[in-house]
Amino acid sequence: MDLNIIWFILVAVLLTGYAALDGFDLGVGIISLFTKKPEDRRILMNSIGPVWDGNEVWLLTGGGAIFAAFPHVYATVFSGFYLALMLLLLFMILRAVSMEFRSKVESADWQLIWDRAFGISSLVIALLLGVALGNIAQGLPVDLDKNIRINLFQLLTPYPLVIGLLTVVLFTLHGASFALNKTGDELQSNLKTLAQKTYWIILILHGLATILTFVIVPQLITNFNSFPVWYIFPLIGLALILLYPNQIKKNNYKMAFTYSFLTIVMMMATFAIGLFPNMVPAHDPANSLTIYNASSSQMTLTVMLIIALIGMPAVIGYTIWVNKVFRGKVTIDDTSY
Repeated sequence: MDLNIIWFILVAVLLTGYAALDGFDLGVGIISLFTKKPEDRRILMNSIGPVWDGNEVWLLTGGGAIFAAFPHVYATVFSGFYLALMLLLLFMILRAVSMEFRSKVESADWQLIWDRAFGISSLVIALLLGVALGNIAQGLPVDLDKNIRINLFQLLTPYPLVIGLLTVVLFTLHGASFALNKTGDELQSNLKTLAQKTYWIILILHGLATILTFVIVPQLITNFNSFPVWYIFPLIGLALILLYPNQIKKNNYKMAFTYSFLTIVMMMATFAIGLFPNMVPAHDPANSLTIYNASSSQMTLTVMLIIALIGMPAVIGYTIWVNKVFRGKVTIDDTSY
């Protein structure tokens, strides 16, 4: 296995880690939009309070890995998606600010404003991330100079929008699965009902996305047809989705969260396998950015791999440690958001 493939896998692992970890943070934010009681919204916000900023490290690390290992991809995507990425950054900042500002003033109106900002920013972030993945999957108008000339509205075509909506609903279910382990009483009961309703929407969108992939983006299944063993990933993902309701029915919320977590991992693995060896597929395949024509030098990849092998265990270890320390039900005190 050469360094280019290793770095493709590392980038995929980092972005998958972000989707599976910050995915439930975003899902909890989306759920807050449907939560009426201020104290329940506060509990939801505090359920992710100790972990959300650490979970975002996976995205920052993934972006840094792309910058170092595949600089042409970084330059092309960040210039072509400039407005969309600025919107993503804006809403990420708004989400962070809303959590910090909510409890600064003892006013119901003030708190409601920041509660809504928290929920809306979480929703928009999830949608933008899904739309971005959908656009990359179906290919982009990359020219010979590795530039993408496309505006924000041209990104909002049917396939990316379906993937965006699937991402929103999947993160919502993931957030509900997480919050079920952190809450109790009436709020937990409401979350259970929401999870059960959301599940059926996921089934519909998952089926629609699968059909559209075969019809609109058949190139995404080429690797699966060439090596049918790779179909194990989407099949495991589908099995996890189908088995999820039974865990909710049995009130086995830890296992339900595990299922939703692994479902996202399987979906991201499916996306990565379908994409390989491309990083940014182009409408004209000759202009696609691959792990070879868009990579740094072998020396850079070697040095960065050494750094990654040192840094990634620290990130993984911190993630495990902080979730272990703050496990259990949420309690509200003077230090809470």
